[in-house]
Amino acid sequence: MRVLILLFILALMFVPTASQQTKPTRPVHTYSIVARDPNTGELGVAVQSHWFSVGPIVAWAEAGVGAVATQSFVDPSYGKNGLDLMRSGKSAPETLKELLAKDEGREVRQVAMIDAQGRVDAWTGKNDIQAAGHIVGTNFSVQANLMLNDKVWPAMARAFENTRGDLAERMLAALDAAQAAGGDIRGRQSAALIVVTGKPTGQAWKDRTFDLRVDDSPEPLKELRRLVRLQRAYNHMNAGDLAVEKKDNEGALREYSAAERLVPDNAEMIYWHAVALVNMGRVDESLPLFRKVFAMDRNWIILTPRLPKSGLLPDDPKLIERIVSVGGRGGRRR
Repeated sequence: MRVLILLFILALMFVPTASQQTKPTRPVHTYSIVARDPNTGELGVAVQSHWFSVGPIVAWAEAGVGAVATQSFVDPSYGKNGLDLMRSGKSAPETLKELLAKDEGREVRQVAMIDAQGRVDAWTGKNDIQAAGHIVGTNFSVQANLMLNDKVWPAMARAFENTRGDLAERMLAALDAAQAAGGDIRGRQSAALIVVTGKPTGQAWKDRTFDLRVDDSPEPLKELRRLVRLQRAYNHMNAGDLAVEKKDNEGALREYSAAERLVPDNAEMIYWHAVALVNMGRVDESLPLFRKVFAMDRNWIILTPRLPKSGLLPDDPKLIERIVSVGGRGGRRR
């Protein structure tokens, strides 16, 4: 029994602390932005780094609470603890000050925080690898370390302030400006972008309008832009579905059309747009869309007769036959 107790005590001595468990063995140097849209209340974080899968540890955001970017010799607990403190009522500057005071490694950290009221602050430790620095502006902070030069974060600030569009677009502009000014001295590898709504529901999966990551790519910012465009399209599709539920047919068709303009070659979006038209009794309008989808991939022809059983198309064999027939030769497969 004594031997077991001794072994248990020894094991406890060598269990790493929570802070030690979350810290990587190498620095996650990067450039990032935390920001708020004063018109919508949206909060966001965007980041790029020469480090695999930078998003999960650097970028943190919660609707109605705040956003955090934690980097350099990164301690991800700044993200969780920062959001916890801001949720409890502390401002972003108060939160950052409190966490830094408890961190013996603060001189190798770089952290930025913004809260739901737009109060913002940032920290660049004196031992961060140069070029390193940050700029705190109105409703945003940009920060970077291990950069090719000291022009990177000023370029990010100018781009964010001078770009029109929603929060995601403005943050992407800041990342592009950082890269154009020289970026990470080591190159590029991964990127991420989070935007949370200004009207929190308490359901995180609904509150995130964008939650995108590029874990490994020779051109992470280009890929991130592609994903943002795709997410915008799916946001329109979701809005269209909601409009259908509310019997707002014209609103639904506007949303579906907006989605297709963003990604015109996406068969999935065109197909469900066509299905919605059928359910609105506008079969003639649906047929050109079905024809386009069937020409892309004939498996959609096979799928179509299966939908009535799930209530997604009318249970009308003649109607289904008419739809699948626009697929041309072989279009009547089951």
